[in-house]
Amino acid sequence: MTRHFLDLSDFSGNELRAILRTGEEIKARRRTPAAAGDRLLEGKVIATIFEQPSLRTRVSFDVGIRELGGSPMMVAGHEIELGERETIADTARVLSRYVDAIMIRILDHDSLVEMAKYATVPVINGLTKRQHPCQVMADVMTFEQRKGAIEGKRIAWTGDTNNVLTSWVHAAGRLDFELSVATPEELSPPPALIAWAKKQGARIKLTNRPEEAVEGADCVITDCWVSMGDDNEGTRHNLLRPYQVDDRLMERAEKDAIFMHCLPASRGEEVTDAIMDGPQSAVFDEAENRLHAQKGILAWCFGGAAA
Repeated sequence: MTRHFLDLSDFSGNELRAILRTGEEIKARRRTPAAAGDRLLEGKVIATIFEQPSLRTRVSFDVGIRELGGSPMMVAGHEIELGERETIADTARVLSRYVDAIMIRILDHDSLVEMAKYATVPVINGLTKRQHPCQVMADVMTFEQRKGAIEGKRIAWTGDTNNVLTSWVHAAGRLDFELSVATPEELSPPPALIAWAKKQGARIKLTNRPEEAVEGADCVITDCWVSMGDDNEGTRHNLLRPYQVDDRLMERAEKDAIFMHCLPASRGEEVTDAIMDGPQSAVFDEAENRLHAQKGILAWCFGGAAA
């Protein structure tokens, strides 16, 4: 059976733990003689498709595939006119005859689902407008490296509802931590997403007050106020200005709380320089861990990382 990595809600907590554990183990062996045993993709070609510009996703997957012994093949969406000259389904069928797996970063989530439906090789969700599961796997890895097991901890989100928050909600439904979310009322999480989380037994708290969300948190997370595909920049800035993470807001979290941001950051907007560059910031560990978490995902797609 083909193993796709599309959505954290597709997995049990034990499965996600196994993937993270594999990524941690491979990370620990990196640049040592023992790393020779981690060339799990030897002889395999992985297509990496990008509809939009990318730094972290492109480089982390490229390096990760190479370090696991595989060959990445970057394909720009505009070069193949993704979804225009032929259907996504036909593209999936063709690519499956050439490559051993597909990582795709595309805004339209339904196109990702269609790719996975018709591909006969693993498909990995590198990002869609709706979800960003690879990022949140790296985030959880980063949190646990800094603060220990995430179970029972309090994670606070302040800002916009976006794809990263959606994947954090899915993670809360699987990994047993509390997620406290502060957004403007106009940008609240979709009711269906929260209903799903509550049905899974997730501890989700919603508020319009960032101070309330951050109070006593072990980790504070934010993201850009304007993401790819958003077209109401002025309105968003006005709504989200009170949700900026600064010294005043971080002081409400636990003294040893960490700050995370998936990057790129608009410094001076959603977060101040003092927080980004301060001792509580884990943003660059987080960026590095995209590489290691995704190695765990790649290993799982090819039969590794058993729960």
